[in-house]
Amino acid sequence: MDSDAPTSSDNVRSEILLAIGGWSCDCPTKIIEAYDSNADSWVRLPLQDEHPRAYHGTAVLNEDVYCVGGFDGVQYFNSVRKLNLTTQTWHEVGPMYERRCYVSVAVLDGLIYAMGGCDGYERLNSVERYKPETNQWTRTAPMIERRSDASATSLQGRIYICGGYTGRECLFSAESFHPETNQWTLIAPMRSRRVGGYDGSAGGSRLWSAEAYNPQRNIWCDIASMHSPRSNFGIGVVDHQLFAVGGYVGFIQTSDVERYNERTNEW
Repeated sequence: MDSDAPTSSDNVRSEILLAIGGWSCDCPTKIIEAYDSNADSWVRLPLQDEHPRAYHGTAVLNEDVYCVGGFDGVQYFNSVRKLNLTTQTWHEVGPMYERRCYVSVAVLDGLIYAMGGCDGYERLNSVERYKPETNQWTRTAPMIERRSDASATSLQGRIYICGGYTGRECLFSAESFHPETNQWTLIAPMRSRRVGGYDGSAGGSRLWSAEAYNPQRNIWCDIASMHSPRSNFGIGVVDHQLFAVGGYVGFIQTSDVERYNERTNEW
């Protein structure tokens, strides 16, 4: 996920990318690293959360970084923690209705949406959203498909979610949510089944292919493939470029990071 942070006294602002927690060396971690695009370097921050957390969702809202749901190796969380980068402190905020591991998270109109995931027993299609002014979650219409491990974002007043895992199969499908009507609608399916970058094939190999969605034409098109195949990776936008961070390559976690330039169609 990405965040803005001031870098000098003249109020010039530079975007940074934060990697928070995750799975490392066969267990969850609470380490936080930050990427500075100006220096092209990662640094470890002394802002560790109190508890290790993996397979959670992250969002930036009102200068705070939220960690939503997740898993510590034993428990599936409905808890949500907020990191204030100015004071460098963590705070517990209102919990979700559902425990959600492998949850998908997006921000729209000042609200955080938590979609799908796994509660330890089954994959979910339920959706809830958080309003910081009231510190409360409220339920919205459920998705059409049950999904964990799906990718989600907001665009032009709607939430979009694509791919994921139902507990039985990896998904081609994608859908969008219109908050004014409180309805989910299926959009054009992707060309490949995707749980991050895994299509569920018997060989277990991860994907390096990538697709882009055009909402005006309701179509997916292929873009340049990544250098490294990966699944369960972090993704964020910094300086108008898309970053793919870490993930799983089929037999081990990776620390590799690459970025996509839409103008040149290159990673």
